[in-house]
Amino acid sequence: MNASQKCGAASRNRKLAVRVSALSMGINALLAACKLGFGLYARSEALISDAANSATDVFFTLIVMGGVLLSSRESDRDHTYGHERLESVASILLAVILFAVGAGIGYRGIAKALTQSAEEIPGAAALVVSAVSAAVKAVMFAYTKSAAKQTGSSALLADAYNHRSDVLASLGGFSGILAARLGVPVMDPLAAAVICLFILRAAVSVFWDAMNKLVDKSCDPATVQKMKEIALATPGVVRVDEIKTRLFGPRIFVDIEIVCDGELTLFASHDIAESVRGRVEEAFSDVKHCMVHVNPDEKQPS
Repeated sequence: MNASQKCGAASRNRKLAVRVSALSMGINALLAACKLGFGLYARSEALISDAANSATDVFFTLIVMGGVLLSSRESDRDHTYGHERLESVASILLAVILFAVGAGIGYRGIAKALTQSAEEIPGAAALVVSAVSAAVKAVMFAYTKSAAKQTGSSALLADAYNHRSDVLASLGGFSGILAARLGVPVMDPLAAAVICLFILRAAVSVFWDAMNKLVDKSCDPATVQKMKEIALATPGVVRVDEIKTRLFGPRIFVDIEIVCDGELTLFASHDIAESVRGRVEEAFSDVKHCMVHVNPDEKQPS
């Protein structure tokens, strides 16, 4: 894949990420309004807490869109390696917000459970809304995760796993509401507290994924091994001395040291290095740049 093709792919990925984020934001806003309205009507603490979670998701997705747009900007004089890490910064901000919301929901649920009266039974409408919410969020999780894999966007992947935590939260709310209607009213606010655990887990997962990409974490061993095999399969390469990789937001930087015949001309060695670079960048669309260093094969006299 040449530079022009990569630029075109990046533009398509950016448009897809923005389109998915806009759809996610609209659905979250609609779900938040429905959950809040029916939660108040049906007197369900779990559904009201889930509404707060969905409302936060609207702002969550706004940050995702901002991270995607900022990180996709071209390199400039002050940022010669690009802006991809801004997406990881956005993901960390998302994780902090998600954690705060989860902690708040958990505190409110526990406090309500301690003061719950036997007469406070949630209405049947709360059950229906929770079930519909879980189904909608399951579809959004699958759709957003697919788009995240296609675009290589860590922020979009964070949004996908946020949808998954919402599915679990809605199912937890459904169980709590059902138990409350069956004669255990304290389960409704306790379900709100359980919802917070799913949110906190998602927040921690998003945070660590983003941090790994900010501190130059290397690629997984299988990916590195595949890169080594590609380099070794290139004509003229005697062996591979070293491969270093680092995650740079959603992109990858690669440094490879290969060994070639020490008697080759500089031009011939350069051509081999360029061939290795081209093969690696073509095989891995996430690779933004591959630097290849050539070491001479110092043959021992026989």
